[in-house]
Amino acid sequence: MTLHSTLLFSVGVRPSVLSWRPPGTRLPRSRLPPPAFPRCNSFIENASALKKPQAKLKKLHSLGHKSTSSPKEPQPRRVEEVYEALKNGLDEYLEFHQAELDKLTAQLKDMKRNSRLGVLYDLDKQIKTIERYMRRLEFHISKVDELYEAYCIQRRLQDGASKMKQAFAASPASRAARESLAEINRSHKEYTENMCTIETELESLLGEFSIKMKGLAGFARLCPGDQYEIFMKYGRQRWKLKGKIEVNGKQSWDGEETVFLPLVVGFISIKVTELKGLATHILVGSVTCETKELFAARPQVVAVDINDLGTIKLNLEITWYPFDVEDTTPSSGAGNKAAALQRRMSMYSQGTPETPTFKDHSFFVNNTGSI
Repeated sequence: MTLHSTLLFSVGVRPSVLSWRPPGTRLPRSRLPPPAFPRCNSFIENASALKKPQAKLKKLHSLGHKSTSSPKEPQPRRVEEVYEALKNGLDEYLEFHQAELDKLTAQLKDMKRNSRLGVLYDLDKQIKTIERYMRRLEFHISKVDELYEAYCIQRRLQDGASKMKQAFAASPASRAARESLAEINRSHKEYTENMCTIETELESLLGEFSIKMKGLAGFARLCPGDQYEIFMKYGRQRWKLKGKIEVNGKQSWDGEETVFLPLVVGFISIKVTELKGLATHILVGSVTCETKELFAARPQVVAVDINDLGTIKLNLEITWYPFDVEDTTPSSGAGNKAAALQRRMSMYSQGTPETPTFKDHSFFVNNTGSI
């Protein structure tokens, strides 16, 4: 079975307050309901020790999963975990839009009796927009399902080839056995390459994570004049920003928002450093976090324990979009489309985030350890 035939078979041509904990321990803009309060277990390591691009072409595509290279070794267990999380997120999106569609349809029927034609036209236009978006979601879900089904087939073929390799290796040596073993090795290599290619294809269907800087929190740990550097790494994607604590309690950062392209394999690592001078940098702490829980239909506000004592918290708002934001048509009409565009272009605004308080946030419980 060739890679071409295999892929032909497989692909038919809030803000929410979130508490991330170590193990052991979703929404196009302007389309989602008031935030919910889900809980997510995302942090896997805490070891002591979002300037968004202006244009779409600069949105880390050159460093993300859009590259043509495939991983050398397939990760079937990780693929299964990401697939389940992605399916749950897409289903949540679909459920919300179905509820919104039902509400607008009932509203349209009630308004037909005594409403102006222009109002009815706008409402009908919103309904049609939501219907188109739902069809796009359903098609996207079908692509994900078909791709994962093809991946499972290749995985079973690879497992069968592995068992045959072991059997022939234990059998008496002969010319026929050597020829069969060579053929099995070629098949095993082909199935492995197919799995890696499908993993890369799956990454292209994961959408994007929009990460917004909300500021540091630290009780008396943050003093006016303190300067910090935050460095985030996700695969080959990077985001570095510097900030300063102002006298009035506000914080000024040279970046507010960025976009990361989700990966099948890989975790987001965050490192916070206090800048004492030109050559003096003090590591506050570093953490590594899981990304599966980020496939949600509501924005999630996460509070990250940067050090073991929890005296420094990093607050981020993370929103997952199943499609490219620029390619997404808002379900609420042209007004929300303009609002979404304005919000996207406000990433370099001069406004600075205030120092967050502890009243509206849940924070991580530290658990040092390795991945």
